[in-house]
Amino acid sequence: MGILEENRRLEELDKKYIWHPFTQMKDWLDEKPIIISEGRDCFIKDIYGKWYLDGVSSLWVTIHGHRKKEIDDAIKEQLSNIAHSTLLGLSNVPAIKLAEKLIHMVSSLLVPPHSSLTKVFYSDNGSTAVEVALKMAFQYWRHKGVNGRNAFVSLNNAYHGDTIGAVSVGGIDIFHMAFGPLLFKTYKAPSPYCYRCELGREYPECTFACLNEMEDIFKMHGDEIAALIIEPLIQAAGGMITSPPGYLKGVRELCTKYNIIMIADEVATGFGRTGKMFACEHESVVPDTMCLSKGITGGYMPLAVTISADEIYNLFLGEFKDLKTFFHGHSYTGNPLACAAALACLNLFEKEQILKNLKGKIQILESWLKEVLNLQHVGDVRNVGLMAGVELVKDKKTKEPYDWEEKTGWRVVYYARDNGVFIRPLGNVIVIMPPLSISKQNLNQLLKVIRDSIVAVTEG
Repeated sequence: MGILEENRRLEELDKKYIWHPFTQMKDWLDEKPIIISEGRDCFIKDIYGKWYLDGVSSLWVTIHGHRKKEIDDAIKEQLSNIAHSTLLGLSNVPAIKLAEKLIHMVSSLLVPPHSSLTKVFYSDNGSTAVEVALKMAFQYWRHKGVNGRNAFVSLNNAYHGDTIGAVSVGGIDIFHMAFGPLLFKTYKAPSPYCYRCELGREYPECTFACLNEMEDIFKMHGDEIAALIIEPLIQAAGGMITSPPGYLKGVRELCTKYNIIMIADEVATGFGRTGKMFACEHESVVPDTMCLSKGITGGYMPLAVTISADEIYNLFLGEFKDLKTFFHGHSYTGNPLACAAALACLNLFEKEQILKNLKGKIQILESWLKEVLNLQHVGDVRNVGLMAGVELVKDKKTKEPYDWEEKTGWRVVYYARDNGVFIRPLGNVIVIMPPLSISKQNLNQLLKVIRDSIVAVTEG
């Protein structure tokens, strides 16, 4: 069988057997699928040999690019020892070393120093990291002898994953509404979406009206609330919605005032995406629980952690008969291969001075965002570090959005794809989240293609 025939066979087999996530399969079946066969640096190559700039880091996970030698070598070395061993009743060397590394990073980078975040619970993806945090918070109050704290607070436009607990604290109707009958009780606070403020206010004259609404929820329902969960600084899947300066710190102060556990979902924002190792650092916020995944292994292996404070962990200590054990776990918890990859990934931050070298790239991105804001159908641009969104609108003056059915965002990314750039939209928001390792030359090329694509689709 020739190469062309084999490629066509792969396309047919994909459509015959694979159900793709977040994909309308009827559309997929009518399209020619792009099947990736190779990756290198910040590029991916399809089976026909065409290379694409990976503008979304393979869904926000590939920090150091594809085929990073140090991570490749770490996995190969670990394979010569053992690929997997359970963490239920046993431990393993990479899991221990990674836990130490993570706690040192958290305690040295968050203010105040020596944070009480000292215990690492392993799982395998962002959703499960969130599930762990929610269950810990719920059970914490039970062990404390406080009944009735069964609800959670989250934000409108929030996305924390796709398992049932994570969906319960989500706030994106198009993703979550269908599962309403399955979900537990959650109070929704306003999103800090200044461009489309749901309270009809303008920042900074609003004096954080959205925080006042959150405080009202705490006042009315504080004795029901186990925890608040928030994506620090930017609601990523909600449309790259960035909160105004001081908002995150205000959330921390409210949680402290009303004795409510604060869960920081840093699955998307952690490990340098915002220009600092963790988004909470920007406002010197220390949460009670932190969820991490995505970039933790540099995009090589599924891995997640939930880091909890001593106060939470200590309440799970007791006699065997007390049944205070945290009855939660996963088959691949603390997988040695994934932990070895994560250690190599995190070591690269120091070796290659990743955060220091990000500053020039962030400046390039922010200058470009200011430029494209002048385009006829760009209503808003926003970013934190190398996480950015460009919101397209039908009418700039009225902020009228394009109808969902017009697929304007998708038409822009298809145009970019034809011109050698792979990105994905969130509705009418064009998402930009390249590998942190991207060169300035490739970043400029990525941004040029995206701008040209926006112009071609909205003005052409």
